[in-house]
Amino acid sequence: MAASPIIFDRVQLRVRQRRARALGPETFLIDRVASDLAERLGAVLRQFDLAVDLGTATDAARVALADNASIGTLIAASAFPGGKVGVVADEEALPFRDSSLDLVVSALALHFVNDLPGALVQIRRALKPDGLFLAALLGGDTLGELRQAFAAAEAEIEGGASPHVAPFADVRETGALLQRAGFALPVTDVERLTVRYSSPFILMGELRRMGATNVLAERRRKPLRRATLQRMAQIYAQRFADRDGKIRATFEVIWLSGWAPHESQQKPLRPGSAQARLADALGTREIGAGEKAGQ
Repeated sequence: MAASPIIFDRVQLRVRQRRARALGPETFLIDRVASDLAERLGAVLRQFDLAVDLGTATDAARVALADNASIGTLIAASAFPGGKVGVVADEEALPFRDSSLDLVVSALALHFVNDLPGALVQIRRALKPDGLFLAALLGGDTLGELRQAFAAAEAEIEGGASPHVAPFADVRETGALLQRAGFALPVTDVERLTVRYSSPFILMGELRRMGATNVLAERRRKPLRRATLQRMAQIYAQRFADRDGKIRATFEVIWLSGWAPHESQQKPLRPGSAQARLADALGTREIGAGEKAGQ
């Protein structure tokens, strides 16, 4: 079996996240996602005795879920040892036994996984039958403005572009991945948040304090030239500024949910098994194949 391509430098990811904590993290996005996660889970009328918060970079998800009486024990699983982490675990190599968890949640972590299909399979295996997986990750439209501005500036100043923004997943792809991983009743939806900044440099500073700066394995190792950065800021302002001069930045959040299969779950009917005709329910005459309306 071929190994998954290495897209993200996960060692560097941990370095950047440690730096973000030292700088004083910017948490508005993960706090918003954690609040939405708690609201979504609050609508599920189930008891989850053992749950895992997988890879979330802060305690935002655990704080948001603290008042959820349907959750018994919620364990933090992260590649960062110490603090409030209950299990040291990398999202790409889960240490949990098969059918051992009732719930797995994750907030803005799985988009940095090199082998997302493999991670989803591991999560599904770790869930008990009828266990729930609920996660949010960044989607492909995230920071599209910054990506375009950098590409245009580098092409103009340096004669070619290098990757600066990660190629995050598409919402349609993630739905297919849930099905491939063996989840029942998979659901995906997307939310786009637009945040405004005084300049691209303030945006980049906040990304640094989120631990979300460039960790692509094929990223440029040399510092960007000042002229390139200045031209990037000009292009960003020309293309993506509002009338008041503030620039827009898009964050696309993809929500995933799926259940470990169980015999009690709803299943689609077999083709041809319907007991009633739609034409009878609507009080109309069914038109056969090849028959023209009005005949």
